[in-house]
Amino acid sequence: MIRLPAPASPGAAGAPDQRQLLFLTELARLIPVTDATADVVRLDITDRPESFASLAAWRAAGWGIESGDGVVRVARAALQLAWDILTADAELRATARDRFDRVPAAANALVAAGLEREPVVSQMAAALRQAAMRAAGRRPLQVAAPWPDGRRWAVALTHDLDIVSLWPLFAGLRLVELGRKGHWRLAAQAAGHAVRAIGRAPVEQGTAALLAVERARSVRSTWFILCGSPTPQTFMAGDLTYRPEAAATRRIVSSLRYGNHAIGLHGSRETVRSSERFTSQRDRLRKIAGQVVAGVRQHFLRFDPARTPQAMTGAGFRYDSTVGFPDRNGFRSGVADVVRLGETLDEVPFAWMDRALSKYRDVEDPQAWIDDALVLARSCRDVEGLWVGIWHPNLTDALGFPGAPAAYERLLDALLADRPFVGTLDEIVDWRAKRRALRIERVAEDGRYELSGAATAPLEPAR
Repeated sequence: MIRLPAPASPGAAGAPDQRQLLFLTELARLIPVTDATADVVRLDITDRPESFASLAAWRAAGWGIESGDGVVRVARAALQLAWDILTADAELRATARDRFDRVPAAANALVAAGLEREPVVSQMAAALRQAAMRAAGRRPLQVAAPWPDGRRWAVALTHDLDIVSLWPLFAGLRLVELGRKGHWRLAAQAAGHAVRAIGRAPVEQGTAALLAVERARSVRSTWFILCGSPTPQTFMAGDLTYRPEAAATRRIVSSLRYGNHAIGLHGSRETVRSSERFTSQRDRLRKIAGQVVAGVRQHFLRFDPARTPQAMTGAGFRYDSTVGFPDRNGFRSGVADVVRLGETLDEVPFAWMDRALSKYRDVEDPQAWIDDALVLARSCRDVEGLWVGIWHPNLTDALGFPGAPAAYERLLDALLADRPFVGTLDEIVDWRAKRRALRIERVAEDGRYELSGAATAPLEPAR
């Protein structure tokens, strides 16, 4: 619990931005107190006389966070820095685009600082929580529990269904990719698997095997499905490659429904700046899936930070999970958690993707992909945060990725060994919404308090 500075008049000089304060305190699991008379820790925003020239220097200086008797002070410049990282301020100002019309990773502030492998904004929030504990003394201090079921961190496994039909063509493209990179032994091995799969349905079989692996471990995941109308042009671009109403697609979607997995839209290129296109594809998927489609992730991670969130909001999505790097793994927005992007849209950034290493870094050993995933998972666990990973169901032997299915099993076992809460993105966003709504309306002299908000988002004593 913490008392925030009173909202100032709009445009008042030196007034802290309430959005920034609420974002950081909620990330720190500190619950705002609305009782103006309660003796609780208060948060003050200060203009420190010293200034740090780099992000690394701010982090080394503890983010300008100081604790006193009953008060935590946060440097205004550090708060603004965290907000700029979260909202991709540097990327909004970038004009460069790559061949997929994406803002390149080099434009990201954390990449420029060499800190994209660290959830630095989540680390700042953890530092704020620790400072509040030191400042509390004998004052009551409850914080929100990080995740359900008493778990200290969380994992969300997600899958992008990019391929369903015409699998031999994609297997051939993969062989060309391996040959171009000089991986001739791996290409020969993959070719042998592809020949043996002729006459079968390796995409459906691979999806069924992946679901069986998750079912054996009581894991449910989130699947993003393409739902536009493919044309020769979209097919050649690798964008829309299958019909969502086709029998094979319907069988896959049916198996996801049977396993109670979450289903979201994999938005095609035409949706990036268009609420109307988003709405059309979302409605189409909802009819096929027969369930709510709350989330979205853009195909090829095409995302215009200035316009795509607004288009998603206009189409009625509850959350997006596009923010992340296509060509490396790490924390593009600096957080290992769910954050609110606007009035109604949550962002659930992903930290790791299989093809970031295979496609862009020429790392073709699936076990090395898993090693990388687990390093980032430890960083998420350290801040009691959320690790979101992307595993493509077409990463099978027959489609040019020998050894990948076994590597995925290792990933699951290693993640589960650290006892995270594992849920679909729908469930995780629901949980975080309940946490975000918590407020303490009144605190008695003996420390008892009245809580508003969702009773299913429990509190715990600050440790």
